[in-house]
Order: sequence, then structure tokens, then C-alpha cells
Amino acid sequence: MTEKAQHDPRNKHHDDDLPVHADTGQPGLTSEMSPQPDHGEDSYVGSGKLQGKRALITGGDSGIGRAVALAYAREGADVAIGYLPEEQEDAEASAALIREAGQKPALCPRDLTEEGAAEDVVRTTVEELGGLDIVVLNAAYQRARTDFADTPMPEVERVFGTNLVSHIAVAQAAVPHLEPGASIITTTSIQAAGPAPPLFDYAMTKAAQVAFTEVLATELGTQGIRVNAVAPGPIWTPLIPATGFPEEKVQEFGQDTPTGRPGQPAELAGAYVYLASEQASYTSGAVIPVTGGKPFTGG
Repeated sequence: MTEKAQHDPRNKHHDDDLPVHADTGQPGLTSEMSPQPDHGEDSYVGSGKLQGKRALITGGDSGIGRAVALAYAREGADVAIGYLPEEQEDAEASAALIREAGQKPALCPRDLTEEGAAEDVVRTTVEELGGLDIVVLNAAYQRARTDFADTPMPEVERVFGTNLVSHIAVAQAAVPHLEPGASIITTTSIQAAGPAPPLFDYAMTKAAQVAFTEVLATELGTQGIRVNAVAPGPIWTPLIPATGFPEEKVQEFGQDTPTGRPGQPAELAGAYVYLASEQASYTSGAVIPVTGGKPFTGG
């Protein structure tokens, strides 16, 4: 009799308080984190769900983006990753995982808030991978705000530029290359449904991403292109210690979920694989919450 592969989600991963973690500063690198995130290096097993596909993942160098890149490669896809030039160390590590899976990586170091960057990243992807079938809009920026009135407008503009404007620009550049059956996936957040004051501008962009997903799904559905989103809860990625939270908040990160712990990037990969696969052929305009039990009721 085969042993049942079932684990208690409360203790499947690190379930104690995280160590005190000082602010690492933006953009945040995996090497600066303790404990190291789990991207599925030792656990994700592919089954050919994305065989022959070509994917672009913005923010694919670390965290959720790296976990998705690893899963896509193990499912048979070639993967291009967009990232900031200062994240080259993490990007090379993601590329190594893609190669180890027997797939081709493409590296696209650009700040997507710069003029023409989105077009360059899409062009590089299409040239190096020979086409484009899956677009994951995952690049994000957040900083903890101590007071709404004192938040500098350039900071707000950076959040909106990274989390919204760059997503629109990448999608606009990508759509002409997408054929029927292609998929666009946005990374929104539990903040879209339950915004926290220290992340008010980040939460605003995540709620707007839900509307963006629904509108784009309506428009592109007539072309046979599906558009969906994943809404992570508290996930242990380099973004968290780089946000400027108080040390005690980082130490208690994710403890307020029903499962009592933060999620790991590997625990989101399956949602992105499903949405990009033929199994989701009738799924469009949807948001899949991966929140450790925190309610998600929309944006």
C-alpha cells in the first residue's frame, strides 16, 4: 500500500518565530536572508505540463519569481527572467536552476520603470527563446510607511511605476507576440483585500492589479488569451526584510495566519503552473489566493 503524501500545513515549513532581521535595504537579495527561502529546489517535481512553452517572468531572480521559474523549467518551459541590474547574483542563481532542469534561460537585466525597458525585455525574450507563450507580471516594490502625510511622492511614484505602470507596459509589449492559448498571470496580494496602513501605496497597486486582471481577461479573451492572478499572503521572500519593517514585525511575520506561519515561495508555484497550463483552459479573470487561510474577498 502506497504511503499517503499528506502533511500538516502548520508545520510543513519553518513554523517558529523568524530570527530578528535588520532592514537589508532595497532591492533585497536572497543571500541576505536567514533562514533561506524554499523555492522548491528539493521538492518540486515536474510532469511536462508546460512542455515547449516560452515564459517571461518579471522579478524572476528571487522569491516567488524564482520558485515559478524553477517550476516552469521543470514542467518543460524555457524561461526568461526580468530583474534589476543590481540583482544579477540572484538572477544567475535562477538561471542555473533553469539550466539544471534542462531548459534554456534568458537574462533580461532592466529597470522596468525606465522608458523602453519593457519593450527591450520582451524583445530579448522573443529573440532568445524563439517566441512567447506565458507572461508572469511579478516585479514589485514596497516600503513600510510610518506616516501617510510624510510619505514622499517620489516613493509613491516608484511603487506605482513598478507595480502598475511597468505591468501595463510589459503586457502591451507582449500581447502582439501571444497566440491563442497564451497566458498572462499577475501577482497581486492579500493586501488587495486587507490593506495595512504601512503599505497603503503598495496595497492600492495590488487592488488595482485585480481590476487590471479582470479587464484584460475580458478584452483578450476574444483573442484566446487567458489572464489571471495569484494573490499571495505573507510569503518569506527578499522583499520582506528589505521593506523597512520593525525587527519584531519581521520576527513575527506570518504568525497571524490560520496556519500560524509564513508561506514559502515553493508553496505558490503550483498555482502559477496551473494557470499557465492547459488544465486552466477555461480559467480566465480569476484570482487564486495562496494566503495560509487569510480570507481574500477581492480588491
